[in-house]
Amino acid sequence: MDYVREILDARVYDVAAHTPLDRMVRLGARLGRDVLLKREDLQPVFSFKIRGAYNRIARLSEEDRRAGVVCASAGNHAQGVALSAQRLGVEALIVMPVTTPLIKIDAVRHLGGEVLLHGDTFDDAYAFARVLGAERGMTFIHPYDDPDVIAGQGTIAVEILQDHPGPIEAVFVPIGGGGLAAGIASYIKYLRPYVKVIGVEPADAASMKAAIEADERVVLPRVGLFADGVAVRQAGEETFRICRELLDGVITADTDAMCAAVKDIFEDTRVLAEPAGALSLAGLKAYAAEHKEVRGALIAINSGANMNFDRLRHVAERAEVGETREILLAVSIPEERGSYRRFIEMIGGRTITEFNYRYAASSAAHVFVGLKLGDAAREKPELIASMEAAGYQVLDISADETAKLHIRYMVGGHPPKIADEIVLRCEFPERPGALLRFLEAVGTDWSITLFHYRNHGADYGRVLVGLQVPAADRARFDEKIAGLGYPYEDESQNAAYQMFLAAT
Repeated sequence: MDYVREILDARVYDVAAHTPLDRMVRLGARLGRDVLLKREDLQPVFSFKIRGAYNRIARLSEEDRRAGVVCASAGNHAQGVALSAQRLGVEALIVMPVTTPLIKIDAVRHLGGEVLLHGDTFDDAYAFARVLGAERGMTFIHPYDDPDVIAGQGTIAVEILQDHPGPIEAVFVPIGGGGLAAGIASYIKYLRPYVKVIGVEPADAASMKAAIEADERVVLPRVGLFADGVAVRQAGEETFRICRELLDGVITADTDAMCAAVKDIFEDTRVLAEPAGALSLAGLKAYAAEHKEVRGALIAINSGANMNFDRLRHVAERAEVGETREILLAVSIPEERGSYRRFIEMIGGRTITEFNYRYAASSAAHVFVGLKLGDAAREKPELIASMEAAGYQVLDISADETAKLHIRYMVGGHPPKIADEIVLRCEFPERPGALLRFLEAVGTDWSITLFHYRNHGADYGRVLVGLQVPAADRARFDEKIAGLGYPYEDESQNAAYQMFLAAT
């Protein structure tokens, strides 16, 4: 009840908007459900973060206001704090990682915030902001683990229940640190306890799900960064306490599912949600696929639309796979007269989204093919079975991250035998000179045999790198790579790599 009072008493509407609850007609028809989207992308900073930030700063004493506020953020919280401080006449210092895209830095400066760049990651910026705030006597505005912030975010639930008095089956909430989920669950579960409140996290950054399953907060060794707005290694202390008690479950969604949800939102609203903004809709779609009985509306929250324009190419490429309407196959076909034509005839009238062909040997050739299907769940196994019956070797790589990020752009044939080659898929902070620094960190002790890098408009770059590492030197190599601090996966045995790129 304390949080319900705090939510109803929250000071947000001096700056925040009461956002609409829009019906998603196209998606709803496809799912056979009443699907509604809470449009927090329409806030002045294009994100719900303005609510919690303003409520926290507005409640500061006059003495604390004079001292100013500090926060750490790579995006939406930074803009919320900057605008709130500007409206309230408070000095705001925003610490951002040096990897932060310029568009976000400029947005914070435009809102009157002083930007200080520090560290490669949010954790670096957070630690420095804490120290700096203590030294200067400034109040730290936490992005999620603060009662005033939680209460501010909870005002979204008030609007949802006001705007949709009819039956609601479930509300889907994106989770990073958990402030939004804690606020919404506190209000909805008090007024309508039968309405489900379901958290949604990225599959590679599910810190709240891990905490609930362990019954204690855990620190993830690393998190994926595609949905950077919710890439949090550890759930908040207060938010975990609330979410553990009140949430009806946590669903995870992968990159492809988020990209598909971005497309769904665009098709129904003509708005480009950021990956974290579309996350809850991805969870809603997964829930609807498993729960066919209709008990009320399904509501997702578009938590933000601060999308970097140069990320659109990557989102568009992955959206079709995420909708399970596109499949990716690696196929070996006989290298004989007419075999290429017969393979195309087998594809028939299906839409080809990508086709890479490379002669592999005197007896076979390899094809990397993307196909758009009307009903992939039914058509894919039938198509694969027919190809195999025709004597083709078929590898389904629709879920292979290395194939989708790198190999599809590298199909070109096999080099001669390379002794002791290993292949790693790595991430590194994306900033000017970062690629050079990555290569310098790897060093010159091992020859590079393969390298592919493609900018995806995110804070982190992805590379596929091959190196010649003798077995006797592998322990030293592993120690050096681990010391870089960059997330990586050994892809030496990846089936798509073996088919299209491995030395023969």
